[in-house]
Amino acid sequence: MTIAAKDKYDVVVVGSGAAGQAAALTAQENGASVLLLEKGRTTGGSANYSEGIFAVGSYLQKEKGIEVSGTDVLKEEVEYSKYKADSRIWRKYVDTSAENVQWLANEGVVFERVQAMGAGEATWHIYEGFGYGAIHKALEPKFLKLGGELLTSTAAVALKLNEDGSKTITLRNEADGTTEDVTAKVVVLAAGGYLNNKEMMAKETDYDLSRMIPVSSGKGTGDGLRLGWSVGGRKYGTGMAMLFGGYLDDPDQPYFKMMSSQMNVAAGQQPLLWVNEDGERFVDESVIYNFSYAGNALYTQNEVYSILDTGVIEKMAKDGNYMGLGVYVERGDKMDKLAAEIDQAVADKKPFIFKADTIEELAEKTGLPKDQLTATIARYNGFAAKGEDEDFGKEADYLVAVEKGPFYAFKLNIGAFCTMGGLKVNVNNEVEDEKGKVIPGLYAAGNDASGLTGDTYGPNMPGTCAGYAFYSGRNAALDAQKYL
Repeated sequence: MTIAAKDKYDVVVVGSGAAGQAAALTAQENGASVLLLEKGRTTGGSANYSEGIFAVGSYLQKEKGIEVSGTDVLKEEVEYSKYKADSRIWRKYVDTSAENVQWLANEGVVFERVQAMGAGEATWHIYEGFGYGAIHKALEPKFLKLGGELLTSTAAVALKLNEDGSKTITLRNEADGTTEDVTAKVVVLAAGGYLNNKEMMAKETDYDLSRMIPVSSGKGTGDGLRLGWSVGGRKYGTGMAMLFGGYLDDPDQPYFKMMSSQMNVAAGQQPLLWVNEDGERFVDESVIYNFSYAGNALYTQNEVYSILDTGVIEKMAKDGNYMGLGVYVERGDKMDKLAAEIDQAVADKKPFIFKADTIEELAEKTGLPKDQLTATIARYNGFAAKGEDEDFGKEADYLVAVEKGPFYAFKLNIGAFCTMGGLKVNVNNEVEDEKGKVIPGLYAAGNDASGLTGDTYGPNMPGTCAGYAFYSGRNAALDAQKYL
């Protein structure tokens, strides 16, 4: 019994997330014979959890009278990357982003609204049912209806370039371990980066992995990158993970469960009070409005605790939070479940939460230096009373005194959604070799492709990662059609 239905294809796509689905459907619509591979039992990857995509000049923005300059976006993002991002890639991405939204809508993806996130621009196009709905209710059914072939529990484990320009891909059935080779004229690598490969993360990044919480599908293990590197693709742009600030580590449940927790948002995503292992403040906590910067700030310390008193917990329940976490818990939402979630975590003796009636007792329970913690909070309360942060310049609106017990300390880890980069590509998402020459018929898309970021992700234009995944998959397939 064979793994694939045929031994030759026009296009083989490795990975069934946003980039892979867009590439496969576009190629199928253009008349190519397409094989879409997914090593897991289910499709969609981390894109299933994405909330929406970036665009400038879309029909949704025009309906709402939202004007954002594409050139301003490009300049801001490239400057944000310290010019490690490729301006040409950003130019084409921005210029076709409205078309990208329209293409998805034409394929059956339902967009609910367009909005900003934090202090960013209103470029975030939220789709109904998250990325799961976009993929499983629109793109994937249409791909299959048009005759595309999808294999799950099937990994691409080797890639070879042949003299006639074709590529040999070795498939492995993940259920029984059997392998077979198929050939293709075009291969699109869209396997989602390497966040979930601890060895690669240790080698390619400088992050303290003991403190990083990967909130993803768990399948981003660098498969596409290793295939591309094995045939001479240039390793480029590794070392970056999309951090998103503080995140609670609950050992009793999957990491993604905390995304919708009001307690997690209150502890890790608010511009309130953070202290380090020495009981000292170390940053203007409103850095959380740029979640990539917030992740970096948290990493400057060996340990970080978020300090909340009962007063601010009651305030967020009555008036709403200061900062949300995507659309899972939105900015300004009233935290009506927060007190109950905190009480349950205390009752369950979760390792990330500490409760005390006094600051001195809180210091004892956390192991923080008592004298320093009490001095830090006294100084902070003084700043709150006069409305001026003399240490780090935080705005007065976020200087909320810590004075009403019980008091809570939450030990923060750092959340990460994905890595981005690894294979050098041009504006058509063609993979380049060490000499800058295109490897004909080989493409990288989504998080396997470099060129969109520097050492951090730019959250001021929300949706750029998911949007780039859909765009780059389609961009690769459109160029592949010319190649074919």
